Amino acid sequence: MACLERCHCCADGRRHGSILYSILKSHDQAAEGPGPRRGQAGRGCSCGSQRRVALKSPQVVCKAASAVLVKTLRFVQNVPCFQELPLDEQLVLVRSCWAPLLVLGLAQERVHLETVESAEPSMLQRILTTRRLGEHAPAPGRQHPPSAGEIQAIKGFLAKCWSLDISTKEYAYLKGTVLFNPDLPGLQCTQYIEGLQKEAQEALNEHVRLIHRGDQARFAKLNVVLSLLRSINANVIAELFFRPIIGSVNMDDMLLEMLCAKL
Repeated sequence: MACLERCHCCADGRRHGSILYSILKSHDQAAEGPGPRRGQAGRGCSCGSQRRVALKSPQVVCKAASAVLVKTLRFVQNVPCFQELPLDEQLVLVRSCWAPLLVLGLAQERVHLETVESAEPSMLQRILTTRRLGEHAPAPGRQHPPSAGEIQAIKGFLAKCWSLDISTKEYAYLKGTVLFNPDLPGLQCTQYIEGLQKEAQEALNEHVRLIHRGDQARFAKLNVVLSLLRSINANVIAELFFRPIIGSVNMDDMLLEMLCAKL
């Protein structure tokens, strides 16, 4: 592809044949069978979607999510085109896309979410908490558990991926599309990044045409998966999977440390 030649910061870069295909080398885990779908809350009242919930087995799920995050950043580091970008550009991309990439990884690794309703604080607890926050500066970031509606959005996304039985290659091309987002503020190599996103989509379309000849709508279905990712809130992901194990640690700081490390 000629995408490397379109960016001033990579004008002297070397060409990589079948660039995005190379990311599959580190992405060869076999997929397991699709998981069961759990019933959705009733639609008659919006109160149910606002209930606060927590993971039923936080130690198990948070450990699995942490492992997926490491795999996700290793995947990103192994993309040659990503390494061609300046570090500040890499950070902009990772900070924006880590949550959707993680949820795609959870789907690929068949991580199931079982939740329980979280006890609401009493009126007295709320009063005391408010007084304490008045005396001390509140901790940064979101402090309350995710709502049932927010968790259901994640579960719905996972169920959609499992129903499509997405292959390893398809997951890789979907991740490439998510990673190379040229519309983020602060990017300089937008033309280069846009070319990489287009290449990921073209590679996905070519793969679908070759492997799923009888399913002409599959490419569109996979792009619906990408659209569903827009409803996933990064703060919810951090609160659900990482606050129980890292507390109030800033996710940006943790991502920077992991990105610069040899994973």
